[in-house]
Amino acid sequence: MKLLILSSSTGGGHDMRAKALLSWWQDYGNQGSICRPLDEGFFAYRMGTQFYNFIQVRMPWFHHFYFRFLEYANLHRKSGLILGVSNFKQNLRQVRPDLILSVHAHLNHGFFDLAKQLSPKPLKSVVFCGELADGPGFSRHWINPSANLFAGSTEQTCQAAVRRGMPYEKVENCGLLLRSPFYGQPEERRRLSCLRTLKIDSESSFLLLATGANGANRHLEVCRSLAENGKKIQVVALCGKNMVLKKKLTDFGQSRGLRILALPQMGGEEMFHLLHSASCLFGRPGAGLTSEALACGTPMIFDLSGGVMPQEINNMNFWNSRVEEVLSLKNAEDLPNLLERRIPSIKMDLPPKPEKLIGLLDKLVQNDD
Repeated sequence: MKLLILSSSTGGGHDMRAKALLSWWQDYGNQGSICRPLDEGFFAYRMGTQFYNFIQVRMPWFHHFYFRFLEYANLHRKSGLILGVSNFKQNLRQVRPDLILSVHAHLNHGFFDLAKQLSPKPLKSVVFCGELADGPGFSRHWINPSANLFAGSTEQTCQAAVRRGMPYEKVENCGLLLRSPFYGQPEERRRLSCLRTLKIDSESSFLLLATGANGANRHLEVCRSLAENGKKIQVVALCGKNMVLKKKLTDFGQSRGLRILALPQMGGEEMFHLLHSASCLFGRPGAGLTSEALACGTPMIFDLSGGVMPQEINNMNFWNSRVEEVLSLKNAEDLPNLLERRIPSIKMDLPPKPEKLIGLLDKLVQNDD
């Protein structure tokens, strides 16, 4: 069976879930591919994607305005109004999917209709929503009553979809959709081996500084504040593809006597072991990072520097519904003070595989045969 997954590079969670699903789908002996209609389509859509990522890094507060514009602009609700679809059509002709699935709110309507119009065979459509809970950032575009299935990552996600008009019988709580290592159980030998390979002192606790897929982080500000406050905690800073930041952090640690290990982009297995080992994770409340922390039960402090995006509020609402107090800060320099407090964590147990989601997708296609 052939699956076409619609995703976008806005933020990092969409692509993370798309790649995870593709990997699982192929592990079950199926074929599939990922298409990014906004990134690969009309130049204005590409600019919009880049602008979103700029906002996430530079001025998260502004996304409240950008989000409202996108909610009511209806740029991709009707197939006849979507511009620059030649690459999308080419993808459809090459893949000839039996099933199309979107992990992005703005790909759930017009692109579904366009795909069905061009498909020579009946085409089932599925929405996978990675939002963790309801909130001001739960887009109305997630809801498409004509889709065959709405798969949510939590029960709160599913309830939000039903409240907004998704037929109850089409909604299923399929759990978190993550990279394969996060479905396993931590093995002490492999965890220690990973830490040794990364040159992390496994005998000492460490603070894990996360960075968004598009580079959103406050690593330097945090490290300066730790040094000024005389905190000797071991710091592991994830720098992604930013080698300039990696060098700056390494140089700063050496000059100030702070134990800073700056790491490049990590794979799924490394992240799994890091999150199971860290005494605290500091990062923005995006759905991707937050979901991985939930799978590992990692204590987390939320970085709200520059304001909070509407979608991030959804994820914080999930935490607020399960812990007595969510720790967050607007100034990264204040982190040393919060490290003295009890840092909340939530552990969500995952099955060995995302079998429910894969089974539902398989059933949709089999029912056509």
